[in-house]
Amino acid sequence: MAISEPITPGLAPGRAAGEAAGGPPVVETTDAGIRRITLDAPATLNLLTLEMMAAIAAALQRAGDDPAVRVVVLAASGKAFCAGHDLKAMAARRADADGGRAAFTETFDRCSEMMLAIVDCPRPVIAEVHAVAAAAGCQLVAACDMAVAADSARFGTTGVSFGLFCSTPAVPLSRAVERKAALEMLFTGDLIDAARAASIGLVNKVVPAADLTAATMALAARIARQSPLVLGLGKRAFYEQAGMSLREAYRHASGVMVDNLMTADGEEGIAAFIAKRPPRWTGR
Repeated sequence: MAISEPITPGLAPGRAAGEAAGGPPVVETTDAGIRRITLDAPATLNLLTLEMMAAIAAALQRAGDDPAVRVVVLAASGKAFCAGHDLKAMAARRADADGGRAAFTETFDRCSEMMLAIVDCPRPVIAEVHAVAAAAGCQLVAACDMAVAADSARFGTTGVSFGLFCSTPAVPLSRAVERKAALEMLFTGDLIDAARAASIGLVNKVVPAADLTAATMALAARIARQSPLVLGLGKRAFYEQAGMSLREAYRHASGVMVDNLMTADGEEGIAAFIAKRPPRWTGR
C-alpha cells in the first residue's frame, strides 16, 4: 500500500489528540487457528494511546488463552502500520502539576507491558507490516517473533528528530538487528525501506504490497501445523536463554529438551517421524 501523503510519526493529521475513536481500537478474527489482531484506528495512524496499548495487550492475552489459536498475526489498517506514541497528547500533559512526569511514566510502563505481552504470549506472533512503522511502531515490529513486510513499508526510530531518543524501542531493536544498524537508526531517526529492514534482520521477508496478507497467512499456516504445546515451550525457552550466559543457556535448553521429550506431543512427533506418517497433536 503506497503512502500518498507525508506522515509525521506521532502526529495524526486532521485529528485532535484525545478525540474519541468511535470504535474499538483493535479488531480480532480467527480462521484455521490463526488469530488476526488488527490495529484499527486509521484516523490516528494507529497511535499507541493508552486505550490502544491496553486493547493490544488484552487481545494477545485472549489469543494465548484460546486453545483454538495456533498463531497470531498483528496487522493494521489505514495509511500507517503504527506511528508510535501520541506526541500531541504527551505535550498537553506538560501543563500537569508535575510537568507530565506521572503521565509519561504511565505511558511507557503500559507500553513496556504491551511489548512483553508479545513475548509472554505462548503463540508465535507475526507482524504484517503494510506501511510506516515509526518509533514505538517500529518497536512493535521488532518485538514480534517474526515480521513480513510489503515493499511499501518503512521503518524508523524517529524520536531523536523530535528531541526524544527512542530508548524503549531500542530494547527489542537491539535484540533483533546488529548493533551498528540499530544505532544508525536510533542516531539518525531516518526511515529505512523494507529491503534494508530485511537485510538487517528486522523483518523476515519482503513481498509486493498486493501479496502481503497472503504471504503472511501462508507463513502463519505453515507454523500452525506444528504442535501448539511444543511451540509454546520453544518460544518461552528461546527468550529465556537469550538473556543467559552460554553455559547457562545450554543447561537451561537441555532441561527444556528433556521436558519436551516427556510430553505426549514429543512422543507422538518422533513416533510419526519413524512411522513416516503425519503427527496427530493433542496439545499434551
